[in-house]
Amino acid sequence: MTSELGYRPIDCDNHYYEPVDAFTRHLDPVHGRRCVEWASFGKRKYPVVGGRVWHGVANPTFDPIAPAGAMHDYFRGNPDGKQPWEFLAEREPIPAEYRDRQARLAVMDRQGLDAIWLFPTLGVLFEELLKHDPGAVTLTFSAFNRWLHEDWGFAHENRIFGAPYLSLADVDWACEELEWAIDEGARVIVMRPAVPVTATGPVNPFDEQCDRFWQTVADAGVTCVVHAGDSGYSSNGWADDAFSGQFSNEWKPSIKSFAIERAAADFVITSVFHRMFDRFPKLRMASVENG
Repeated sequence: MTSELGYRPIDCDNHYYEPVDAFTRHLDPVHGRRCVEWASFGKRKYPVVGGRVWHGVANPTFDPIAPAGAMHDYFRGNPDGKQPWEFLAEREPIPAEYRDRQARLAVMDRQGLDAIWLFPTLGVLFEELLKHDPGAVTLTFSAFNRWLHEDWGFAHENRIFGAPYLSLADVDWACEELEWAIDEGARVIVMRPAVPVTATGPVNPFDEQCDRFWQTVADAGVTCVVHAGDSGYSSNGWADDAFSGQFSNEWKPSIKSFAIERAAADFVITSVFHRMFDRFPKLRMASVENG
């Protein structure tokens, strides 16, 4: 592939699988019940987010994990007519490259990749669960971003660009966290395509009260990625709204499958309505994994 292109490509949608301490390593335990803790149920561990056990992922420790490429046949027509979960039945111990940056670099070399943008797996799902408590959002993702910086870095060897997670649930916090991340080398940041819930209620992320955040993003030249996640969109009764509802044992196509696309479309078009790219000509925004 590299010889055909004449250069080594950059993959703008790589992910890691978070270890169990990703949200807690740098979180004061006194805030655990308010933010994220882990609880054991038999042989499984599940995160307790905002005081509620979360079952959105069948095995949130990700070890063991389905092998890479397990869904290959499903996305190429599903010739055997299997259900999605049947492709994930085979499991293997979690490979090192899913959690170790040096191992990931070795895989990138084998794949012929020059660099990657690196995003959360669980991290893009938890703000929705905490949105009733903006203080818990900022505490959780302050801790999460410091884990990310420690384990992956924001620009490791100028090839692995880990994206710190930002939320405008608290604009002061978002600006401070953004400036810290930029000082630590961040070249890309990530947020969910959703209206943040502040201490006074929902606020349009493109409202003028958020301008200082967007001005800093634009001035620094970092890219703001709106990535697929749990944006809190309702199926209005047409389907199960649970995050994993579309993969129940009675899976069938439904409007739920389009929630990701609806959320991203609303976010991007609203940024245009608010003339963000006229008001901030240097602003860079990317939509990733949104259909």
